[in-house]
Amino acid sequence: MQHQDTKKQPLYVIILLILAAEAVFILPFVLQRIFRTTFLESFNINQLEIGSIFSAYGIVALVSYLFGGPLADKFKPHILMSVALILTALGGFYLATYPSLYNLHLLYGFWGFTTIFLFWAAMIKATRIWGGSNKQGIAFGFLDGGRGLVAALFGSVGVLIFSLFITKDIELTSIEERRIAFKEVIIYTSIAVLCIGIIVFFLLRLKETETSVSKKPQKLLTLNNFKIVMKYKAVWLLMIIIMCAYHCYKMTNLFSQYAEQIMLYNKIEAAKVGTYLLYMRPVIGVVIGLLADRTSATLWIVIGFLLMTITSLVFALGVIDDSTTLLFILSIGTMALGVYSARVLYFATLEETKIPLAVTGTAVGFISVVGYTPDIFTGIINGYFLDAYDEVIGHQIVFGIMFGFAVIGCIASFKLYRHSIKK
Repeated sequence: MQHQDTKKQPLYVIILLILAAEAVFILPFVLQRIFRTTFLESFNINQLEIGSIFSAYGIVALVSYLFGGPLADKFKPHILMSVALILTALGGFYLATYPSLYNLHLLYGFWGFTTIFLFWAAMIKATRIWGGSNKQGIAFGFLDGGRGLVAALFGSVGVLIFSLFITKDIELTSIEERRIAFKEVIIYTSIAVLCIGIIVFFLLRLKETETSVSKKPQKLLTLNNFKIVMKYKAVWLLMIIIMCAYHCYKMTNLFSQYAEQIMLYNKIEAAKVGTYLLYMRPVIGVVIGLLADRTSATLWIVIGFLLMTITSLVFALGVIDDSTTLLFILSIGTMALGVYSARVLYFATLEETKIPLAVTGTAVGFISVVGYTPDIFTGIINGYFLDAYDEVIGHQIVFGIMFGFAVIGCIASFKLYRHSIKK
């Protein structure tokens, strides 16, 4: 019955899901990925301090994953997601006032609550319902690929707004002039996120199946659901896979900075590097999603990790500098292909490994508690080494650490692939 019901989900629902799923993360993550050096100088903070801000987010997120999962099994996705978007946008208006470092920590902690406790598992569950029993690859492919497109569009508009408020050559501007321009970027982004939150509330309606929502009133955290979820070997392997892939994904935050400091691009050129990469996500997402539905989601995760392993080693060995532009472009392109392939398919494996739909929220929450711990440590590790060593050595060290994560992820994903074949 689940399979008949889920076939009839309208297309506009996945489009709204995509829009919401990226909009909620634009303010906490995408803006500083694209404008990293501008973000640092506008708030007058260093690499370690920006890492600690993300740790504040990660610590709140860690608790939120655990409790937000069962919340998604209890309430309708559109309610949780719209409230999350509106609260996140309000945080954006506060960000535009350039709060102190202490208050930035509080703001990112607040965003850890809005984006994860209220939003995350609800969004994954809604996508799984939309995909039904035989379109999981394409559902999550559309979701992650579409998120990439939304982030790229936000990024491009952000770069455009930033350049409109910069009246002379970027190299001749003062920090104060760049702060004023960046403030406009933050305000316009916050307004957009607020509008999407309102649209989601009124228009995001899923035809839920009998198996996707619990009819009887239940306690928010049921030990029974956790017991069911913990019996699945796939759940434990997915924890390791997501932790490794997410650490590698967070390394793409450094590409704009690498372009500026090692490849010697100017600030606007470096911001464009971050944006161009985002445009790869929709293409990779849809193509990998289609391939996964025809073959195996777990197989493509293995391939993704192999690509991450090779490219992180190239960066760690320090082969890439301002004289090897083509190699730089090829390497970040290949790394993005690996990172996005794994990202697209994390949760598409829930169906392949036969985890019940009714406990999706709990499963996602439980897996995410460990899987997304890089939110806590990746920023601090990268910040420490990039501050402590010169730009070249610092980047080599952090990509060397990424290589270690990629190897572990490769092993875990191969085990999951073997496990899913047996299933």
